[in-house]
Amino acid sequence: MVFSSIFFLLYFSPIFFVVYYLLPNKLRNSWIIVASIFFYWWGAPSFFFILIMSCLLDYYAGVLYIKSKRSLYYYGAITSNVLLLLYFKYCNFFIDTINEAIGYKIEWTAVALPIGISFLTFQKISYLVDVKRKDGEQQSHFGQYFLYVVLFPQLIAGPIVRYKEINHQLLNRINQITTTNIYLGLRRFIIGLSKKVLIANVLGVTVDHIFEIPYNELSSSTAALGLLAYTFQIYFDFSGYSDMAIGLGKMMGFTFPENFNFPYIARSITEFWRRWHITLSNWMKDYLYIPLGGNRKGAIRTYFNLFIVFFLSGLWHGASWNFILWGVYHGLFLIIERLFLLKVLNKLPSFISLLYNFVIVSFGWLLFRANSLNEAYKYGAALFSNNDIGEVTGTIITTKFYFIFILAISFSFMGILNEGFFNSVNNKMGQNQLKLLGSHISIIILLILCLAELFSSGFNPFIYFKF
Repeated sequence: MVFSSIFFLLYFSPIFFVVYYLLPNKLRNSWIIVASIFFYWWGAPSFFFILIMSCLLDYYAGVLYIKSKRSLYYYGAITSNVLLLLYFKYCNFFIDTINEAIGYKIEWTAVALPIGISFLTFQKISYLVDVKRKDGEQQSHFGQYFLYVVLFPQLIAGPIVRYKEINHQLLNRINQITTTNIYLGLRRFIIGLSKKVLIANVLGVTVDHIFEIPYNELSSSTAALGLLAYTFQIYFDFSGYSDMAIGLGKMMGFTFPENFNFPYIARSITEFWRRWHITLSNWMKDYLYIPLGGNRKGAIRTYFNLFIVFFLSGLWHGASWNFILWGVYHGLFLIIERLFLLKVLNKLPSFISLLYNFVIVSFGWLLFRANSLNEAYKYGAALFSNNDIGEVTGTIITTKFYFIFILAISFSFMGILNEGFFNSVNNKMGQNQLKLLGSHISIIILLILCLAELFSSGFNPFIYFKF
């Protein structure tokens, strides 16, 4: 179930929140668990019992570790999570790679990918590590731990909420369920929905058409437009989902960490990863990069650690050489920047360094969008072919597309003007009554436009939903 579906917007969400606010505080967590079970069951019923069993294993492994201090329980639970991820997400990839390498087809029944398994695995590992490090108290009973794992706003595609960030909110958030926070959460949700439905979906229709054009018929200008449109599509798609998740959490009294902060105004790849998918970057830093030694064991070891982290980050995103190469691509630029390039970029005019980051990131998205390395290569060849034949018709690139494309560019870079102001809009409610009325009217209009777009169009994928 996706947040931008008609079923979620008109049935699941209203019913959930009406019941949630009517229930006494002591029953609200139970209601969240029931709703979250239904939410996950709706999308992946065949994997639900695997989720239950793995949660039981993790919880009781944590209990046994705390009581006995025997590392066997801790490392056993970590290993079980990694093995489940390897089996469900990477077995098909490993078998296909071996088949290609040896030229022999190993008989294999393809393994279906459980939705959200990458995010769920990181959530569950976070609990084990934070309890071991004493960054969060062990939950007193399984229900509270299970609530942390299956909390439906962040269950499928994040943001990745680490246990230590939400530990005390699981039982103590009654003071956060206020009229103001409910309104701010609703507004944040509708803004995210608008980013997804009114911008990402519109761009996505044209992007799909362009990427389906045979490469020998694709002009360089159209290829460039397709890649640029995808660069903004993936940003508004994923950041829109994060906004919706954060908004839903706020309406329930939770405070989830921010996941995006105008990533395309970054002036280096290093800064980009402080602004893009922030919760993944922080997770990788705290649970992988620092345990590997971080930057404390000399320059060579630091570069090696960066490479490993981004290699695994690419693999985490998908079981494909495209994603692995995408992770390595970013890792190499981070190493080059640490070696010397950051010093150069800091001396350049801001516009030049910003353009450098945007170009590098955009080319990287080609690996994300293409279905294979061969497709990425052919699309890249068309991009640099200086070929102007085969221009697409107006039925594919419409006036609506161009309007939304310009809007996407404007919203992506408006943080240059006043980043602090735009960040505060998400978490504050104006005191001026006229501004407040304008805010109410604007979110109502946005919601109506989103519903109209969803009813009129069947195109509503989530790019990160498959991870």
